Amino acid sequence: MKERYLVIDVAQCENCNNCFLACKDEHVGNDWPGYAGPQPNTGPSWICIEARERGEYPMIDVAYLPLLCMHCADPPCAKAAKDGAVYKRPDGIVMIDPLKAKGQTQVAKACPYHAVVWNAETDTPQKCTMCAHLLDRGWDKTRCIQSCPTGALTMHLLEPAGMEALAAAQDLRVLSPEKRTGPRVYYRHLYRYTHCFIGGSVATRIESREECVEGARVSLASDGKGRLASQTTDAFGDFRFDNIEENSGRHIIRIEHAGHKTETVGVDVRKSTYVGTIFLSRDS
Repeated sequence: MKERYLVIDVAQCENCNNCFLACKDEHVGNDWPGYAGPQPNTGPSWICIEARERGEYPMIDVAYLPLLCMHCADPPCAKAAKDGAVYKRPDGIVMIDPLKAKGQTQVAKACPYHAVVWNAETDTPQKCTMCAHLLDRGWDKTRCIQSCPTGALTMHLLEPAGMEALAAAQDLRVLSPEKRTGPRVYYRHLYRYTHCFIGGSVATRIESREECVEGARVSLASDGKGRLASQTTDAFGDFRFDNIEENSGRHIIRIEHAGHKTETVGVDVRKSTYVGTIFLSRDS
């Protein structure tokens, strides 16, 4: 049977918070019997966006990570719930029964992603319902997807094998796979949030001036793993290797360019790093 999956592109999220506002608009003060009780106007939300800054001047970026219920294939919240208060629908959406779950604080505490929040006003655990009340009425997307101006959020109705194929083809990842919950929320470009980069600039000195070196071949190698990747510098002489594990040890950068001597630079990778400007000397 086909199930519903969300795909979030970290590189496309601009932290506009339209998804947050759309969720509030749909649920604050609105009771959807059988699906969810009203969401409080203030306090914990059903979707939030975390930010992470990487690098150092002048090579810095910021990645935004929308977080919501992962609609796990093996949801810990359902295991913690009593009397079937949390259940999984045939289409994979995990639901909290707003009546049965009343007073069950353990449901919120069981979520390893902290996506189930406690509504003190109604004394119930709550979370993203993937707008199930709208999907059951014929909608083909959630309110958060509808409101996203960059297309960072998309929904897919696929059989599990089809989703596996899509994830492999587009290099989609789930958040914290070590939790082994089988999330149905996938991320594209997740490394922008979870991994680090090594960047730098290449230049040369001509008489009394400095010039950027475009088209220099830059290779990255890791101790014990050999060469990892290579690229050429852009018009500004810049290069950047991304998707590198933090605290991954010693890496060697090798720069080659016709008419110049080859240069190598070593860097101990702990976090995103700008190695500065590497100057190439002219061949004599």
